[in-house]
Amino acid sequence: MKIAVTGAAGFIGSHLAETLARQGHTVVGIDSFTDYYSPQLKQVNAEDVASAGVTLHRLDLATDDLTPALEGVEFVYHLAGQPGISATTPLADYVRNNIVAMDNLLSACQQQSSLRCFVNVSTSSVYGRHAYDPETEPPKPTSYYGVTKLAAEQLALAAQREKGFPACSLRIFSVYGPRERPEKLYPKLIRSILTDTPFPLFEGSETHSRSYTFVGDIIEGFVSVLDQPDKVIGEIINMGSDVEMTTAQGIALIEEIMGKKAQLDIKPKRPGDQLHTCANIGKAREMLDYQPHTQLADGLQAEVDWYVNRIYANGLHTV
Repeated sequence: MKIAVTGAAGFIGSHLAETLARQGHTVVGIDSFTDYYSPQLKQVNAEDVASAGVTLHRLDLATDDLTPALEGVEFVYHLAGQPGISATTPLADYVRNNIVAMDNLLSACQQQSSLRCFVNVSTSSVYGRHAYDPETEPPKPTSYYGVTKLAAEQLALAAQREKGFPACSLRIFSVYGPRERPEKLYPKLIRSILTDTPFPLFEGSETHSRSYTFVGDIIEGFVSVLDQPDKVIGEIINMGSDVEMTTAQGIALIEEIMGKKAQLDIKPKRPGDQLHTCANIGKAREMLDYQPHTQLADGLQAEVDWYVNRIYANGLHTV
């Protein structure tokens, strides 16, 4: 089967592209290697992806002609975009890389008669400050990120409703694991402990709770769509873990794994941040037999091992 993965040099996209290729699919990866974080780190991911047999195209979803790269695809997994809740990233970047990029990608995909399913990867941030809700509840985003990801999701589903375009959307919750973006909690914490430098923690965030989801569990959920695309077309499906953990508990686990305490540096509260998330995954379990199984301690051990051996040992923690 021919499958396209956007954001294929990123955290989750690289794992998905690699997994699909190793399962025997023909995988086309698309990534623009933006400088939101070091393109050098993405290049490390890209090398792993290429070694698995993925053909990677360096393309900008917002401006480039995507049709040649997508020729003959049966499935598209759309993971690329402007990520994260940031007080310094302007709205224009979120609009360009989440909404405009989606519009251009949809236009190219609609030209492919071979397409069986377009899988949009959305986020729990569309729910707002408290993300416990089932998919039927109205979204209440509180950040540029959540607002534009919701708009992008609705562009894909509008095409499904109006034109019969075979789209669905998977809303993911607090994914962690090897290759996680460097500005996220766990890579920053691991780096701080390894380098004996202060770890910046937003005021009050130690009490925030998340349903941290190991990347391998998310990939299993994504892959399950391949066998039953007709079942999910037109649907929005939460995909994450329904086990909740506070930020303080996560920090304590990393400290235990690494055998060393972090030096906490409390920073002012970050606007738009989510207070509590816990994935309501009843629909995913019923429709896709989705069963996340990785314990947080095991997933964090895998992330620490990756960071120490692939990033820190090669001096990539400084890029």
